[in-house]
Amino acid sequence: MTNHRRGDVKNLYRYGFLRSPAWFARRDSWFTAETRITGLLVCAGCGELAGKDQLELHHLDYSGVTLESGRWRAHEEHDDLTPMHPYCHDLLHRLLDRDTVLAKHRDRRTASLAALERLRIKLTSETS
Repeated sequence: MTNHRRGDVKNLYRYGFLRSPAWFARRDSWFTAETRITGLLVCAGCGELAGKDQLELHHLDYSGVTLESGRWRAHEEHDDLTPMHPYCHDLLHRLLDRDTVLAKHRDRRTASLAALERLRIKLTSETS
């Protein structure tokens, strides 16, 4: 299985799903549930507290995202999404896109978790 992004799929996802009512509803429900579960929101990259308007959600797995009869469905498991500041999210995708082992030889969840660990170490060592 490959984690490497393909242009056509990336564009359909980015310009279709991420702008859909299904995604906005799922995003809101995720933040509501996370706040209820943990009491706060923390960026998975840098570990800093943030508000939902300061965070994006990174997909560890796309299996809950489907396009059925022209309509997007967002049924991701809670643990398939992780909150990140836009800057940290961009850095994570750069790691995923540039590392051949992560990009081509691991599934998305495994690749994302490994890249997140590297990112956390780098970002927290810079602030220590």
